[in-house]
Amino acid sequence: MRQIPVHVAIIMDGNGRWAQAKGLPRIAGHKEGVSTVRRVVKVATDTGVKYITLFSFSTENWKRPPGEVEFLFSLMESTLTQEMKELHDKNIRVRFIGRIWMLPERLQKIIRDTENLTTNNTGLNLTFAVNYGGRQEIIDAFKKAVNSSYSVDKLDEISLQEFFYCPELPDVDLVIRTAGEQRLSNFLIWQAIYAEFYFTEILWPDFSEEDFRKALDEFAKRKRKFGGL
Repeated sequence: MRQIPVHVAIIMDGNGRWAQAKGLPRIAGHKEGVSTVRRVVKVATDTGVKYITLFSFSTENWKRPPGEVEFLFSLMESTLTQEMKELHDKNIRVRFIGRIWMLPERLQKIIRDTENLTTNNTGLNLTFAVNYGGRQEIIDAFKKAVNSSYSVDKLDEISLQEFFYCPELPDVDLVIRTAGEQRLSNFLIWQAIYAEFYFTEILWPDFSEEDFRKALDEFAKRKRKFGGL
């Protein structure tokens, strides 16, 4: 039986380089990258992947030029507004993880609206990591645990995870990173503890359905030992 990853996490890298190679402003690459998200969602639905998590904006991305950051948030707002109904109609549940409370109010509202609309859907679980950092998630979880009535002395891996942004998000089976970089960049560092990694030189806007299927094919060949023999 072919091994299908339950949870695929993707670092969508290369939007700016794609645009610059074509003599376009960097924001054009981010806009084109939205089409790739649609392709990935389609393949995930067709192949039986249950969870897709996309690294949309990291806590470190605030270091980018203010105009680019503003455009990214505006693009998220417009895309969610245009596509939330279609995602709902396709039975996709959409969630967001990260320090959402630090985002612009308008974007926060659209995020809440999208999550509320799709909350009862039972198909693909599509999660966007926005203003997200893996270390920050662990810190925030620990703070929640300390401020709750839970006994910190009893904290273990299972109980601490209950305080994560999305506790029911399963561990990552496959991490895909485009554009040739080979690092995790503070993405799901807790959940990716035993993930398989797939790196490709292809820039995110050029990442096709066939490219995603190749990554899934490569995963199917891996022998996962989880520390055993």
